[in-house]
Amino acid sequence: MRPMQERLAGLYGHAKRYLVDGGFNKHEDIEWAASQGIKVYGPPANSKHGSDPYAPRPEDGPGMAAWRRRMKSLHGKSVYKRRAPGECINARFRNWGLRQFTVRGREKVLTVLRWFALANNVLAGHRLLAQAA
Repeated sequence: MRPMQERLAGLYGHAKRYLVDGGFNKHEDIEWAASQGIKVYGPPANSKHGSDPYAPRPEDGPGMAAWRRRMKSLHGKSVYKRRAPGECINARFRNWGLRQFTVRGREKVLTVLRWFALANNVLAGHRLLAQAA
């Protein structure tokens, strides 16, 4: 997560919040983000021992403890739920074969993405019309 945050900060400036997938919220990254003033929202790892993933642990630093409190709160859980629509469209595009671009250049890549977006919107419109009928 840290290399991604540093690159994005160089391109777009520092973000105040990051919404990450489960594989990207490692302890050291969450501590680093907290030291930079960044709030991380991501799911806790499933405990192998059945313990509460939100309970503070002795090895937690201040950033990790704050992350556990944040993700235990209703606000933290509602923020993390916002990730679902984006994941759905990403999965749909992968199922349609958009795994790797076969074109070069920013304009051509954007054109391919626009075609996928148009196809998605047409299919969504068709589905909504069928539901309304």
